[in-house]
Amino acid sequence: MSLRQFEYALAVAEQGSVTAAAELLHVAQPSVSQQIRSLERELGVQLFARTPTGLVPTVAGRAFLREAEVAVRASRRAKAMARAHTDELTGELVVAVQMGFGTRQLPGALGALRRRFPRLEVTVFEEPSSAELDRLCRRGMLDLALMAACEQSPEDAHHLGDEEFVVVLGAGHRQLAAGRVDLRELEGEPWVRFDRDSALDAVLLHVLRDSGLAPTTVARVSQTATAVRWAAHGLGVTLVPASAVPQGYEHLVRPVLPAVPQPVIAVVRPSAGPAETALLELLRKETWHDSALFSAVA
Repeated sequence: MSLRQFEYALAVAEQGSVTAAAELLHVAQPSVSQQIRSLERELGVQLFARTPTGLVPTVAGRAFLREAEVAVRASRRAKAMARAHTDELTGELVVAVQMGFGTRQLPGALGALRRRFPRLEVTVFEEPSSAELDRLCRRGMLDLALMAACEQSPEDAHHLGDEEFVVVLGAGHRQLAAGRVDLRELEGEPWVRFDRDSALDAVLLHVLRDSGLAPTTVARVSQTATAVRWAAHGLGVTLVPASAVPQGYEHLVRPVLPAVPQPVIAVVRPSAGPAETALLELLRKETWHDSALFSAVA
C-alpha cells in the first residue's frame, strides 16, 4: 500500500465517483480505478459500493478511510516539519472551532498566519458538538481545535481567554433599557435555540435551568448568526457568545445576570509543528473579552 493509494481512495470517497476524483487529483481516470482495485485486492475487502447516487464507502471502507486520512495528514505534517526552517512552509493545517467561538478573533489570526506562510493551505470548519470535537482531537484528525473548556479538556490545553455569553433581544424589547439583563426577567419568553447535540444549546439550557426557567422553544437553528437575526426580528430571545454577534446587531445585545463566562482553550496536537505553534501565538494576541461591545451597550 502507498500514500498515493490512500489519497486516491479519500478522493473517491469525497467526490462519490472515480471520474470526479480523477479530475480533482489531475490524473487519468483509469489510473484511479486501477489503484483502487489494487488496494482492494491487497486488503481483501471491498472499499466502495455502487449506488444510484454514486460510490459510497462500505463498512470496511469507512474504517479504512479513517486510518488512511490520519496517515495522509501525518505525511503532510512530516513534509511541513522538514521545511520548518525555511521561509516556504507548505502543507495543510486543519483547524476546527466549536461553533460560535472565536468568530471575531480567528479570522485576524488566520490572516496573519497566511501572510507569514503564503503557501500554507489552511482548512477551517465549525463543529457544533463538543463531543465530536473531542473525538476528532483524540483521533489525531486536527492540528488545532478551538473550544470551550470542559471536563474532558486535555491537561496541556492552552487557555486563551474567556467568552462571555450575551442575550439578544428584539427591537423595542423592554429589557433593552437595562445595562445587564437578569435572566429571571425573561420568564415566559420564547427562545431561539440550537440543534439538540450542539454545545451552545447545552450552555443555554444549563443557564436557564440555573435561573429556574423552563424555556419555551420557538425555533431551533444551526448557526449563531441565524439565531441572532431571528431574535432581532422578534421571533424570540437567544443566548450566544459575545464574539458571535454579527456587526450591526450590537444595539440589541445585553450581558446577563448572573454572568455566563466560558473559558476558551486551544488544543494543539502533540509534537506541534511550526504552523500550529505560530497560529497558537497569534491567537494569544487576540482580545477575547469584547469590552468594546459591552461599553457600547452599558
